[in-house]
Amino acid sequence: MRSVVLRTWILCWLVLVWILLWGTFSAANVLSGLAVATLITWLLPLPAVPVEGKVHPLSLIRLILTVAYRLVLSSIQVALLSLKPRPPLSAVLRAQLSVKSDLVLSLAVVIFNLIPGSIVLEIDQTRRLLYMHVIDVGSDRALSAFYHQVAVIERLLVRTFERPEDWRPAHEEVEL
Repeated sequence: MRSVVLRTWILCWLVLVWILLWGTFSAANVLSGLAVATLITWLLPLPAVPVEGKVHPLSLIRLILTVAYRLVLSSIQVALLSLKPRPPLSAVLRAQLSVKSDLVLSLAVVIFNLIPGSIVLEIDQTRRLLYMHVIDVGSDRALSAFYHQVAVIERLLVRTFERPEDWRPAHEEVEL
């Protein structure tokens, strides 16, 4: 049942993108979009993504609100930095995450890339390390604010998707 809903969602999404690309809503665009979407999903199927935890809606709302707040706050900070007479000191910093799922790690990277003032340059998937270019690291306060932001986002991601009581690894390693 879940796979049928997911496939239907993907088809509808691809048809919508097709209609938006053509710029007009017509029966011909809907039918041709459905044909192209069916062909794409049949010839180029997406790999199955293992989902080990479950989503907690209240934590998800808190995550969304926190990210929105960080977006606004960081945008203001970057705008203020542009008004300073000398350029800010920037650096590449390493952040250790304790997320378990590759899907949640990818979501963390997307969130950090959205927030102005930092961008993920490299991901060490096995050690869960992110190397990020960060603007304005000229003081201990700015460094601690960056690491605090990473810790807050990480904690919210774990509370939303990877609570220990809900965690069921999709593929457990067997020891011999």
